[in-house]
Amino acid sequence: MAKKLPQPEQEMSFLDHLEELRWHLIRSTLAVVILGTLAFIFKEFIFDVLILGPKNKAEFPTYQMLCKGARLLGFEGSFCEAEFPFRIQSRTMAGQFSAHIWTSITAGFILAFPYVIYEFWKFVSPGLHSNERKSARGFIVVASLLFFMGVLFGYYVVTPLSINFLGNYQVSEQVFNDFDLSSYISLVRASVLASGIIFELPIIIYFLTKIGLVTPEFLRKYRKFALVIVLIVSAVITPPDIASQVIVAVPVIVLYEISIFISRAVIRNQNKKRRKSHGEPHR
Repeated sequence: MAKKLPQPEQEMSFLDHLEELRWHLIRSTLAVVILGTLAFIFKEFIFDVLILGPKNKAEFPTYQMLCKGARLLGFEGSFCEAEFPFRIQSRTMAGQFSAHIWTSITAGFILAFPYVIYEFWKFVSPGLHSNERKSARGFIVVASLLFFMGVLFGYYVVTPLSINFLGNYQVSEQVFNDFDLSSYISLVRASVLASGIIFELPIIIYFLTKIGLVTPEFLRKYRKFALVIVLIVSAVITPPDIASQVIVAVPVIVLYEISIFISRAVIRNQNKKRRKSHGEPHR
């Protein structure tokens, strides 16, 4: 009996790709909704511990560390004050419920990020060669790790610096700070998500190098321009004081230098494969 030869995989049409993308998006959305529902249930922990945690100067670790640092330098900074001179209020009927919903969705996205990346990888990987898929097996782990590192950096560094500056800032002693709940949550959300995305820079550079849009020489040549962009981004996601901007800019600059190293490694591997395919001797 004759053996059947394996049939070559047929190329998917444009509509098939759209259908495949639709199901990846549906599964990713379901993961966000499920974990967002879980966050919705644990309302007290999400709000009292996480969201409102950076408002509590007496217990939040960032303020304690900065206060100790200020005292070692011989002065009492605003980080050592007992509490912030402002209140958080909700001035609309549906304000607290809307904040609960959108905060739960944000928490669901953060928690589901590894699965979202996994679905993205499943959609992209069929278009890669087998050796490329093997070399990028750690993509999900590395991308998730960088994202969570960025989220923690945004929560423990960017958020308290922003709250401390803006919460203590007054144009006049006759004007009191009473912040709306949605404004406070949007600051926390923007700080956390922006930092998480910024920390994905090495992954972005990796793929840009793979498709030939970026080279190590290009990154080194425009390092000065990148530094200016980093400072601009730092100014956008932090309060307008130099110390906060420098604190945020330092890890981003480190990530940029790591991205140059990653880009150089990608180019080196591509050159090795090219020489090997042409039978050239290894240098």
